[in-house]
Amino acid sequence: MSESTFQHYMQLDRQEDEQTFGLTLEAAGYFSFYTFIDDFRNGLKKYSDDEAERYRLKLARARQLFPWPERFSPSWSEVWEEFDLILRSKNDVLANIPASRRDGEWQILLDNPYSHQQVVCYPSLPFLEAAYMYGYFQRELKPHECLKLQKVMELMSTNGRKEASIFPDV
Repeated sequence: MSESTFQHYMQLDRQEDEQTFGLTLEAAGYFSFYTFIDDFRNGLKKYSDDEAERYRLKLARARQLFPWPERFSPSWSEVWEEFDLILRSKNDVLANIPASRRDGEWQILLDNPYSHQQVVCYPSLPFLEAAYMYGYFQRELKPHECLKLQKVMELMSTNGRKEASIFPDV
């Protein structure tokens, strides 16, 4: 396993090893840090209750190891704040929705009843990804906007007919 992967980082327990990891990743440059951030984001999407505390600790440690992520790219100037909000929001969801009620299809809705913009819906999500997105969208939530995480309890669905298409052979 490469010494600069996110998976390797998550297995490190000693501060000295984390320091070495930080120096290795910093020396590897932009692409390695990009991969680390991307893998960290994917980890935030997938973790569940039993990993919540480990992710909290590793996020706090990553913030110490890389206090200025904008040195790699200006677009990461607030990546730790973003990840922290996602983690706290997802942990709140995990704490409030029992594991026995997490199966099935979930969706995220964004709405502003005082605007003429359409409701935005992210349907057909597994629970852990929906919990992640619930945290992800809170950062940019505007006044009067409403963010909802909801489980689909009843569903009817149909698809359009091929003959009704203007491209029936596609």
